[in-house]
Amino acid sequence: MVTKTQKFLSRSALSTGVIGLALLASPAFAQEEATAAADSAADEGTIVVTGTLIKNPNIASSSPVSVVGAEEIALRQSNVAEEILRDLPGAVANIGSAVNNGNNGASLVDLRGLGSRRNIVLLDGTRIVPGDIAGRVDLNNIPLALVERVDALTGGASTTYGADAISGVVNFVTKKDFSGLEVNVSNQITEQGDGNVFRVDATIGGNFDDGRGNAVFSVGYQQSDAVYQGQRDFSIFQVDSYTGGQGGSGTAVPSRFTRPGSPQQQIDPTTGALVANYASFNFNPYNVFQTPFERFNLFGQANYEVTDGIEVYTRGMFSKNTVSTIIAPSGSFGSTVTIPYSNPYLPAAARAQFCAANGLSVAQCSAAALATDPDDPNYATFNTNLSRRTTEVGPRLSDYVTTVFDYRVGVRGDITDSIGFDLSGSYGESENIQTQRGYVLTSRLRDALLATNTTTCLSGNDGCVPVNVFGPDGSITADQIPYLTGNSTVAVRTTLAQVRALINGDLGVASPWAEDAIQFAVGGEYREYGARRESDLLAQTPGELGGAGGAAPNIDGGYNVYEAYGELIAPLVSDKPFFHSLQLEGGIRYSSYSVDAPNNPSYNTTTWKAGATWEPVESVKIRGMFQRSVRAPNIGELFTPVSTGLTNFGVDPCSGDKPLGNPDLQAVCLAQGAPAGQIGVILDPTAAQANITTGGNLNLKPEKADSYVIGTVIQPDFFSGFTLTVDYYHIKIKDAITTPTPGDLATACFGNITSASATDPNCLAIVRNPVTGGLDGDPSTTPGFLANLSNLGTLETDGIDLTWNYRHEFDFATLNLSFNGNWTNSSKFKSQPGAINRDCVGFYSVNCASIQPEFAWNMRATFGFENVDVSLLWRHIDGVKFEPQQLADDLAGAVAGGCEDPEGADPDGCMVNPEYRKIKAYDYFDLASRFTVTDNFDVTLTVTNLFNKKPPIVGNTIGSTTYNSGNTYPATYDALGRRFAVAGRIRF
Repeated sequence: MVTKTQKFLSRSALSTGVIGLALLASPAFAQEEATAAADSAADEGTIVVTGTLIKNPNIASSSPVSVVGAEEIALRQSNVAEEILRDLPGAVANIGSAVNNGNNGASLVDLRGLGSRRNIVLLDGTRIVPGDIAGRVDLNNIPLALVERVDALTGGASTTYGADAISGVVNFVTKKDFSGLEVNVSNQITEQGDGNVFRVDATIGGNFDDGRGNAVFSVGYQQSDAVYQGQRDFSIFQVDSYTGGQGGSGTAVPSRFTRPGSPQQQIDPTTGALVANYASFNFNPYNVFQTPFERFNLFGQANYEVTDGIEVYTRGMFSKNTVSTIIAPSGSFGSTVTIPYSNPYLPAAARAQFCAANGLSVAQCSAAALATDPDDPNYATFNTNLSRRTTEVGPRLSDYVTTVFDYRVGVRGDITDSIGFDLSGSYGESENIQTQRGYVLTSRLRDALLATNTTTCLSGNDGCVPVNVFGPDGSITADQIPYLTGNSTVAVRTTLAQVRALINGDLGVASPWAEDAIQFAVGGEYREYGARRESDLLAQTPGELGGAGGAAPNIDGGYNVYEAYGELIAPLVSDKPFFHSLQLEGGIRYSSYSVDAPNNPSYNTTTWKAGATWEPVESVKIRGMFQRSVRAPNIGELFTPVSTGLTNFGVDPCSGDKPLGNPDLQAVCLAQGAPAGQIGVILDPTAAQANITTGGNLNLKPEKADSYVIGTVIQPDFFSGFTLTVDYYHIKIKDAITTPTPGDLATACFGNITSASATDPNCLAIVRNPVTGGLDGDPSTTPGFLANLSNLGTLETDGIDLTWNYRHEFDFATLNLSFNGNWTNSSKFKSQPGAINRDCVGFYSVNCASIQPEFAWNMRATFGFENVDVSLLWRHIDGVKFEPQQLADDLAGAVAGGCEDPEGADPDGCMVNPEYRKIKAYDYFDLASRFTVTDNFDVTLTVTNLFNKKPPIVGNTIGSTTYNSGNTYPATYDALGRRFAVAGRIRF
């Protein structure tokens, strides 16, 4: 029997052979062993290895580190750090330039699919100020022009770097002792002539005072244009993942209305009558595949040797960037409104229908139609839930302007010939201001509907102009728009102050069987975090901004932590038979947290690690590491007030005729707040988005994780220039800070409906729209799913990383080959005891947000000639499927709903269309060539997605709105198509 591990290794070996023969080219400087890529520190010969605080030219950490070098960055022509990490095998695509609806103006990294909150991003081994209330670093602010390499260590690094590093750490290492002038200019454009990206960086630096000091300064600018989904043929129309046909939002034009005891109906502007829904709103053309982006950044650093063995250093970073998200027009998304029967725009046919539904006789209806004065006894109004897209206003725009500065200063030097110290302090601030434009204000819309003539509103409010929501597109006229709309602002400000003291070196003693002395590092840190979100009244009011996805309540919180830590690396044996080397590694960190809250929550944690490396012979190294890691709750998880927002949920178990003939299910729907008159006509959530209510929890405690990795490094003597690394990793997180997925919450209630379900707390944790009975609508009246944040979750993942590198010098050229692959065996998530232990590897659904393939690899092949390099990169993404558990849940609901062919592509959309239940494996090829024109000038040409491979089409309602957009998954698959980039570099 062939195991999954054997399958991975055999597939990797086969693919390696195929690509080597087929391409006859290879990747320069892509993925290297960490020890080979370590950077020189102030004292010559000392190296810094990500994963340990110990510095020594002959010592390396037992943890594997993936490295992306500056040459790889240049060949890819990456413009932001997120682009580099997105394609790293073992990472999962997160928020970045390909995410539109759900982007908060930042770009983030997710290691091992454990979430962007569970890693640390460092700059030269030091934390920098986070960009949001969740404590995450915005990768848009990393100065790529000065990055020498990117180290990614996965599998826990809390002992070395402190809490949050449960899934690992990403360390951006900048160039040291830069001297000269370097200017880089690049431009990118798609084959279709859109998506232009322009970037320019200038760096100047030099040594001074006879080499005792060095200073470098870099300035950069970048600008990226939007690529709209309407500019690609596969995404012009929104596709419903269930029916397989053209779909769209129920918040449409013409308007849709509710009446007691009737399904939601759409007005026919020609006849003025309410009829069955006949037109959905196609929102795709408004959304974007590439968010507009503009950045100005400054970076400077300097060091100076004050005296022999004592050096002062400093670093400063400033960045201002603007990310714009563009989504379809605002409107009334199922909000309850009150309308007089004498509203001047209300058609006679619709008036008669509303009168009949609300119990008015024909005579009463006629009298109410003529009563324009609220004091008139015949004056009457009706309530309805209005769904109307205000296309006349234009799209909803959010400009996120982020300003970051982070400053560090320190002194380091020698205490003795073998022991050094490093004392540093830093402070950073980040401000992210979101300006929302194009939103219809619900209170103003309600005001403008309370009118009995076409010129004045009954409220008498200044500027109020009665609005016509009963006509076709264009019925809301230019004079009606100003009163309906308003801009809103949300500002997020974060701070980080930190002080660190470190002493490291060797103890002056060695094992009797080894030459190198035992190495150590001890130190302490203090960090103080602060975060505040300040929203204006419009953003704070639930449902006021039409289509904003919920309120943005104010947040103000912080915490501090004191830490003490130590590490030890002990070479035990060297240059003995079967023991070319044997080395043990250990470390421990104690942390004490204090939260700035009335009850002053506090907690103490201890993390530790133990590892070893053994080289039986010089060409083979076996390594292993076990770590206990923790993650403290972030400010958002602690301090966010409870509020209602949106989540993804496509099929409501109470929708349509499912409750009819099933008294137990009907009782549950009623217990959740559905009106009796709506049973049988409840609709599925519009655009597959349901309401969810959640918030922070000051009672949260730190997560705990156990991780281990074991692997080997092989550099065979008989195969010069070749290096192979294979590492198995396993990470398990207990007491995970989680909320249940919508699927978990629905299954807990509807998975086994009985006569007692109507009083089951799991069922009562779902609260429906009091008018329509649905799970969407006005957030002020419809909580939807109630999802408490708790420490009840568990996460677990394991897999294998495989890398190899080969370099060979021919007479005419140099060949470089590199391969970096990952096999993820499992990635399980359990939100609470009794919930499904959901495995999302190789699956996609509303429960499995971003795609995590089972197999993924990058391989680069580069031929380097005297003045020309030619390089081909192969990116592989394994095939994935619709999540089996969600498919089973859908099938159960379809059977309960009486679908005649629940497993087919039925027109009622009971099940996901079979065509969208699987995505085949994807392979992308990128071609790059660099020409050395003169000693001081070179040009790089890159073609990304060489064969213009189109993304897979799965519809727009099969997964998370954040990642499932434009009928595909644009953060995972290339939605832009073939792109051309050219870059020039001048050096003096």
